[in-house]
Amino acid sequence: MPGFELFGELERKEVNDVLDNGVLMRYGFDGMRNGHWKSKELEAALCQSFETNHVQLVSSGTAAVSVALAAAGVGAGDEVIMPSFTFVASFEAIMMLGATPILVDIDDTLALDPKAVEAAITSKTKAVMVVQMCGSMGDMKALKAICETHNLLLIEDACQAIGGSYNGQPLGSIGDLGCFSFDFVKTITCGEGGAVITNKQKYYTHADHYSDHGHDHVGNDRGAETHPFLGYNFRISELHAAVGLAQIKRLPEFIEIQKKNFTIIREALSQIPEVTFRTVPEGGEESYAFLNFFLPDLEVAQNVSKAFKEHGVDACFHYYDNNWHYIRKWEHLTNLKSLFPISEEVKKGLEYLKTKEFSQSDQYIARNISCLIKLSWTEDEVRERANKMAEIIKEFV
Repeated sequence: MPGFELFGELERKEVNDVLDNGVLMRYGFDGMRNGHWKSKELEAALCQSFETNHVQLVSSGTAAVSVALAAAGVGAGDEVIMPSFTFVASFEAIMMLGATPILVDIDDTLALDPKAVEAAITSKTKAVMVVQMCGSMGDMKALKAICETHNLLLIEDACQAIGGSYNGQPLGSIGDLGCFSFDFVKTITCGEGGAVITNKQKYYTHADHYSDHGHDHVGNDRGAETHPFLGYNFRISELHAAVGLAQIKRLPEFIEIQKKNFTIIREALSQIPEVTFRTVPEGGEESYAFLNFFLPDLEVAQNVSKAFKEHGVDACFHYYDNNWHYIRKWEHLTNLKSLFPISEEVKKGLEYLKTKEFSQSDQYIARNISCLIKLSWTEDEVRERANKMAEIIKEFV
């Protein structure tokens, strides 16, 4: 991770195909295309990789979450349960639809704590969004059972976990809808892009129309298409899809490299008694995009993180004070700093954040360090890195 590290001839060929035929838009212009439909080809390839019936490409992972929620009817008056540790896009996508994000604690999987989810369910709860952060998953068996018991949607944000699986099912394909990001720093990239996946025809049809201004895509005359319902523009371009089409063909190669590099570093750190690792639920397999481990306490984690940077161990993240991924620094959410008026319903629904504490999440995030696994490292570089990381950690534990 990320796929851009290994751009090559296959990516260039797919992009040049688009430039040669001159059609950069995914819809229409049939006569000019000379048979080139990169978005459609990528959707078919993703169906196969994710073992799902339907894939709708969109412009980003954030768009994927919003489109997935909208396709399933989530909107004003609804609450969506989500984790305190995620990317800011999670609550942005929920709020864009006029729904209220309900943040709850994570557990040692670094994903939603099922007990916290159960406790947060109200009469307004419409969906539970599990975010498969940093290459692995939450307790999918428990979360799915909760959703089935309470008749709730289970939305999987697997944007950081492409290639991971649970009981043999690809992450993203387990819930009612799954969401992926193919931005520039994901395991496979389109530069910018995302996808909604589902096995339910209704949700796919909704996503297909909603992401293109409500167009029904019936017939071969775009100007004559009808609009069964309102939609917006979350389209991906053919150029972005072309890059992704090359990258999805290389996904097994990328996962193999990630697993090899991940394993070398994990084995080195596992020799240190004070280092423990995130819990991967039974039956789960990580995508190996990140190595996540816990240190004894916040002070040790802060010291190790600082020393990593000073000694050139890059791409290791201590999320406790991170602006993008953890609730502690989301003042713009807690204080509702918005360019436009937010509905009174959502304002009232978010009042809990003024006093809400996430002490359980703090205990995990304070001690966690997450290390990106690069594709471009040589084996010698990985072993040198692993040894350096172990030496640094030993200085502080």
